[in-house]
Order: sequence, then structure tokens, then C-alpha cells
Amino acid sequence: MHVLHDPVAALLREVADTIVLPRFRNLLEGDVSEKTPGDPVTIADRESEVALHEALTKMLPGSVVVGEEATAADESVLDRIEDSAVWIVDPIDGTANFAAGRAPFAIMVALVEAGTTVAGWIFDPLAGRLCHATLGRGAWIDGAPVRAAGSGGERLIGGISTLFLPSDRRDAIEARAAGRIDMAPIPRCAGEQYPRIVLGVNDFALFERTLPWDHAPGALFLEEAGGAVRRLDGRPYRVGSRETGMMAAASPAIWDEAASILFGAG
Repeated sequence: MHVLHDPVAALLREVADTIVLPRFRNLLEGDVSEKTPGDPVTIADRESEVALHEALTKMLPGSVVVGEEATAADESVLDRIEDSAVWIVDPIDGTANFAAGRAPFAIMVALVEAGTTVAGWIFDPLAGRLCHATLGRGAWIDGAPVRAAGSGGERLIGGISTLFLPSDRRDAIEARAAGRIDMAPIPRCAGEQYPRIVLGVNDFALFERTLPWDHAPGALFLEEAGGAVRRLDGRPYRVGSRETGMMAAASPAIWDEAASILFGAG
């Protein structure tokens, strides 16, 4: 689906310019609510998803959209994720950051065919940075091909999200990481975390929640750049799975090293 790159990229920029950025640091009372405690949604999320849904289905007739906000309203939307042509949409990834008036946040789209992610886009509206990947063709940032290489430091740098971990697992992971892994701050935005791995800012990231709109674009982007995205037992990540727990790393060797430290895996 390389042919769709330019129109999707143009759409993301248009939605950012006309819907998302005008609301940034300009949300009114009532523009922010909670889907569940601690999980905010804004008027910009909702309007962004509506605009993306309309344009993407026109771009690819017969396709369907699995969007974060539509799924929040009706979980059965997720049942369409194995259809023949599915757009997965995160209208604003990092909503908590956006609602608080801080970076980072992103607009993300992935195209999935029969359960396989074939293309992904991650657009950072503030930086104007576009990360893109096409299955089997590679990964790009702002049109330049990229390869992940790791940080090159003496110790691995890991972005370990403990937000949704039970306390016993969190304590065990932090104890194993102590003195062996340098813990990086969590951006609370998968659309920032995956590029950090490709760019060598972080070596790996550990996630508990693996909702498709958070990970489908970034997982393809990282893997096409030479990285590895796997479940914690080493199985490949598949976008339609409703499992939890996943680790993304700049290379298969770095994935194995981080898994050995954190989980005692060989």
C-alpha cells in the first residue's frame, strides 16, 4: 500500500492543522471528559477520529475503521480488526499530554489486511515529524530511510511503563533492572516511544497494555527499521490479539538481552 502514503500523510497534516492544533492549550470547560477513571478524551480526539474515518474510507472503498473512540463507545468495533481492509486510528495518541497542554502527542494510522499490518503512519503535529513504514519496503522519517541501531551505551536504556502493572510485577521488574538498565522517562505516548527506539534514544520499551491503535503503526515502523516487537514469551506481536504484555527493541539481540535481564529469559 505504498501508493497510499502521500494521501494519508497529507490527511494527517490537514487534521492536525484544522482540528488538533487549534485545540492545543485552547480547550474549554467541558471539552475534556473521562472514558474511564484516569483515561481522558477531548473534543479534539472525537473530531479528529470522525474526520479520519470519513476520509480514509473514501480513500480505500470497502475498508472499515477501528478507531480508539469508536471502540470506547462500542467494544464490538474491535471484532472488525481481522477484516480484509481495516484502518486502525488513534486520533490523538498521548491524550493526557494533549489535555494538559504538553508534548508529546501524535496522530496515528495503520492499514491492516486480514490481520497483518501493511502500512503505518505516526505524525507528531508539534514537531512536524512523520514516521512511516510499509511492510517489506522499509521505514522512513520525513522521507529519509531509517535503521534502528540502539543507543550504543554501556547499559541498555529502557522505557519501562509500569502504569498498568500489578505492584508485585512492577517491583520485580524494577529490582531486576536496578544497576543493569538505565530507566528512561516514559513519554506516555507510543507515537513518541517507538521513534525514540529507532533513533537510538532508547534501546527498548516495555508495555503492559497493547491496544491496537497504540501499537500497530509503531510496531511495523520499528520492525521495518530492523527492530523486534514481541510478546514477553518471545512470540511475534499480532495486531488482532487481545493479550497484554509486549516489548519492543532496536534489534533482536537487544530484545534478547533485555528479556534476559528483566525476565530471566534465554
